[in-house]
Amino acid sequence: MSTVTSVEGFRPRGRLVSSPAMLQPDGTLAAGWVEELGGMITDLGTGAAPGPVEVDTAYLIPGFVDVHCHGGGGHTFATTDPREVAAAATLHRRHGTTHVMASLVTASIDELERQVQCLVPLVDNATVAGIHLEGPWLSPLHRGAHDPELLTQPRLEDVERLLMAADGKLTMVTIAPELPGAMEAIDLLTRSGVVVAIGHTDADGVQFRAAVEAGARQVTHLCNAMRPIHHRSPGPIVAALADDRVAVELIADGVHVHPEVLELLSRSARSQVLLVTDAMAAAGSADGAYQLGSLAVDVVDGVARLAGGGSIAGSTLTMDRAVRTAVASGVPVGRALDAATRLPAIAMGWEAGELKVGSDDWLALDADLRVVDLA
Repeated sequence: MSTVTSVEGFRPRGRLVSSPAMLQPDGTLAAGWVEELGGMITDLGTGAAPGPVEVDTAYLIPGFVDVHCHGGGGHTFATTDPREVAAAATLHRRHGTTHVMASLVTASIDELERQVQCLVPLVDNATVAGIHLEGPWLSPLHRGAHDPELLTQPRLEDVERLLMAADGKLTMVTIAPELPGAMEAIDLLTRSGVVVAIGHTDADGVQFRAAVEAGARQVTHLCNAMRPIHHRSPGPIVAALADDRVAVELIADGVHVHPEVLELLSRSARSQVLLVTDAMAAAGSADGAYQLGSLAVDVVDGVARLAGGGSIAGSTLTMDRAVRTAVASGVPVGRALDAATRLPAIAMGWEAGELKVGSDDWLALDADLRVVDLA
């Protein structure tokens, strides 16, 4: 237990919030409490609260951490307008996501450079937590909702150009490791402190493992936009599940991955499982016509697809709903909460995902795993 005390020895008492299930630093759930004053944690501990409890809640957890998100609230992160970035981030904050990655989709190197430069000051002021390039170094065979005309092979001069534009704020890059030049790019990105994610790939198991040896440490939305499992050619999915060096993303919306498969993957992975939204602009908004990068998207019944009934084009998830969907699929609630908070923070090296004295980064959830407004 930690306590904040003023220089004079007097500390104003805050409000005690108690829960039978508070997320612990090791990812388990245990009874606990926080004392908060003005939204800031001034004390916390396990077991019974040390005084009269003002609020009982089902769960106490750190804020959600979403490491793969393209936008929300009708707005996109793939823009050069900082107001649009802020509006998208605000939508996800309303649903409990306190650290959100700004993921960009395939575009020209020139356009990506402009978008990255727009995001740099927004990482500096914590509007978004980092920058993720999902494209343009992806397999045309598993391109998903990425413009095939803009996909390209990784060239070191392009990688270096975007690293320079990001000024140290480029957090993650998704790459198909079978592409010519990919291994050299993975090496450069890894040496530059960037998390390399394998995704949108036709790699076999050998190529997957070579990418991990070169420094790749994550898998972008496991199962989606990659070579599927075959009993005589297991491919990247089985290789990812068997390798405890890589974290694997799962989109828990009941559409990208069947609930039974989601539960099986969560239970089977030797590696860390991270819940992500892969949300696009329609998250938190109505059905209708949207844009994802250069491509038109139709959202019908909350499912985003390329116009004309094409590929799934991101999701309309928020992280609170992703957690509820995972739990409804059979994932234990503690594991789902860990996968939406602590584990993604660890994967990115972010100081998040843990309840701490002096932090305002915490949530109370009700029994239905909905964010409680304690104001």
